[in-house]
Amino acid sequence: MKRRILLVEDDMLMREFITDYFKKEQWEVYEAENGRLGLEIFEQTSVDLVVLDIMMPEMDGWSVCRCIRAKSDVPIIIITARSEDDDQMLGFELGADEYVTKPLSPRVLVARATALMKRTEGTIGREGDTLLYGDLLVNRTAHTVSVAGMRINLSPKEYDLLLFLIKHYGKVVSREYILDAVWGYDYLGDLRTVDTHIKKLRAKLGDEGQYICTVIRSGYKFELES
Repeated sequence: MKRRILLVEDDMLMREFITDYFKKEQWEVYEAENGRLGLEIFEQTSVDLVVLDIMMPEMDGWSVCRCIRAKSDVPIIIITARSEDDDQMLGFELGADEYVTKPLSPRVLVARATALMKRTEGTIGREGDTLLYGDLLVNRTAHTVSVAGMRINLSPKEYDLLLFLIKHYGKVVSREYILDAVWGYDYLGDLRTVDTHIKKLRAKLGDEGQYICTVIRSGYKFELES
């Protein structure tokens, strides 16, 4: 499946130049010539990444970034001709993930966008406040879990179990290992405790029909449904 990018840039030549490079790398590109149109497209279209210019007519990039972050954790790359540290700090404070100054190389921009997507799509267990894989988002500061923007209510132990499984995404982990890691070495219960909690977790995540914990030999494997 092609990754989808929303490119918000008022310079037509720059926008077309960047678009061509992303399309060469098999991205699907949605273009907007000003901030207000960009926000409208974002609200109507599902995209994987936003590349956002700052100095634009009708609605500047700061405002667009702020509006997007109020409702979504989609990765955002800010591009601007301004290189002052204060501007970069403002971008990060508003929730931007990357900051690229002009003049820029479209090839480098595509490479940075690809690297950012790999981090958000497939790097689990990185240090930070949130863990993200596909539509699954875990906020480790707030101890909240959501799938495709829908809040999933978990018990404390279900939350700990989910966090453990995410960190071992795609790997087969034994019941014994799960029990020791999540419940502790001094836990006196048996392996059926793991099975019971896995069953509850599958039921709750299954509401979105994406995430499964499959039994493989004597263990479990947490993954996306194909």
